[in-house]
Amino acid sequence: MQREFILDTVDSCEIVEPDPGDKYLPSCLVLARRPGEAIHVLFAADLEANNVRVVTAYRPSPDEWGDDLKTRRSRP
Repeated sequence: MQREFILDTVDSCEIVEPDPGDKYLPSCLVLARRPGEAIHVLFAADLEANNVRVVTAYRPSPDEWGDDLKTRRSRP
């Protein structure tokens, strides 16, 4: 299901957290939405090989993310 979700929403993703200095490859956490659903997808850009990789995808937890699903909640 997540593969289809990512492919269906890739043109309308919103950047949540860019990380150009990520450990292995520059990466970017994005928010993908379709009616009634939202997921976070971490993409890594392999610039030398000219491709983009999906590292992980998950449903953001309301305990960790604000109502906009783009703002991390502060930890107590």
